[in-house]
Amino acid sequence: MEVLRILDQDGKLCRPELEPEIPGPELRRMLAAMLESSLYDERLLRFQRQGRIGFYLTAWGEEATLIGPTWALRPSDWIFSCYREQAVLLFRGYPPRTMMCQLYGNAEDPVKGHQLPAHHTARDLNFMSVSSVVGTQIPHAVGMALAAKIRGRDDVSLAYFGDGATSTGDFHVSCNLAALHKAPCLFFLRNNGWAISTPRAIQTATKTLAQKAVAYGMPSVLCDGNDLLALVHVTAAAAARARAGEGPTLIEALTYRRGAHTSSDDPSVYRDAGEPKDWERSDPIKRFRAYCTAKGVWSADDEERLRQDFDGRFAALVQDAEAVPPRPPLATMFDDVYAERPWHIEEQARELEAKVKRHGSAATHGS
Repeated sequence: MEVLRILDQDGKLCRPELEPEIPGPELRRMLAAMLESSLYDERLLRFQRQGRIGFYLTAWGEEATLIGPTWALRPSDWIFSCYREQAVLLFRGYPPRTMMCQLYGNAEDPVKGHQLPAHHTARDLNFMSVSSVVGTQIPHAVGMALAAKIRGRDDVSLAYFGDGATSTGDFHVSCNLAALHKAPCLFFLRNNGWAISTPRAIQTATKTLAQKAVAYGMPSVLCDGNDLLALVHVTAAAAARARAGEGPTLIEALTYRRGAHTSSDDPSVYRDAGEPKDWERSDPIKRFRAYCTAKGVWSADDEERLRQDFDGRFAALVQDAEAVPPRPPLATMFDDVYAERPWHIEEQARELEAKVKRHGSAATHGS
C-alpha cells in the first residue's frame, strides 16, 4: 500500500491538492499543543525519576498522532485511549491542574487513586478511561459507536491502539463486528514499530497492518503518522464516511516511539541505540513547525514566548498539586465500584470507619 503523505520531511507540501483548509489560529493551536506535549513529557518523566509521581508514559515522536486526529473530530465524538494520549485530553480542554492531581494521586485525584498515574478519564470530554490491558478499549469503542447509531446520532468513536494490539483477539472481533454492522468507528492504529519490546516484524507476516482490514470487509489507509496534515485528512475522511452510514475505517499511522514504552521500561535492552536517531529527521514537530513558519503563522519568537509561559504555568501547577493532601480519603476506596453499594461493601465501609475512629487513619495505611 502507498503511504499517504502531504508534508515531506522538511515540512513542504508534496500533495498540495490534499492540503486541509485549516485557519491560521488553528495551525498555531495545534503546533502549540504538540510542543507542550513534549515539554510536559520532559518535565514529568523527570518527576517520575525523582519519585514525585509513580509512573509516566511519554509520547515523544508521536505528537502528530495525538493532535491531528483530535482536531479532525467533533467535541461530541468519543475517544478511547490506549494510554499515551494525555495531549488529546489537554487539547480537548482537560484542566492541567486536574491532570497533575491525577498524576500525583493526591486528595483531588479525579479517579480517587483507583488508576495508575497517567491513566486519565474525562466523561465531560467524551474521553473514556484508560486501560493498561492491551486492546481492551477497542470493543468498547465499537460498542459506543453502535449505541450512537441505534440512537440516531451521527457521533463517531475513535479507538487508539498500537501495533501490538493487532495481535489480540479484541482487535479481530471488534473489526469483524464493526464492519458487519457498519459501526461508525475509526480504528486508529499507531504503528510505532514496537509492542513494548516485541518488534512488528515478529508479530505478523503481512507487509502492512492496514491490509488486515480487507479480511473484515472495511476500507483502510496507510499514512505517515508524523505528518499532521495527512492525519487530519485521513481522519476527517474516515469520520465523514462513518457519519454517512458507510461504516468503519482502519487507519494505520506509521510513526516511532523515541522514548521508552513507559517509565518502567529500558529500551536499550531490546533495540539498537541508533534507531531513535534515524527517526529524528521525521520528527513531527519539526515538520509541522516548518510548515507553519512558511505559512507565516509561527516564528522563533512565538516559540520562545510559549516556552517561557509554559515554565511559569508548570511551576504553578506543581506548587498547587503538591500543596494538596497526598492521598484521597480512605473511604473513597468504596466509591465508584457499584452504581449502588451492595450490603457487603456497606459493611466493609462501616468497619473501616469504626477502625479509623478507634486507631486513627494512620493505622489503616498498611492494611
